[in-house]
Amino acid sequence: MANLEITLKRSVIGRPQNQRDTVKALGLRKTNSSVVKPANEAILGMVKTISHLVDVKEV
Repeated sequence: MANLEITLKRSVIGRPQNQRDTVKALGLRKTNSSVVKPANEAILGMVKTISHLVDVKEV
């Protein structure tokens, strides 16, 4: 499976708690921070939850 580079592009201020928890669980902290994660079902589900806050690239 490929890896995904996930970059937080929008702030989590004012977002519902489940979206904040998802961003934290992915290891994203500040705006424009990036992490590389494997493209498995769990990660893809998390990305879908916060798709409006992040940019995703396949690496």
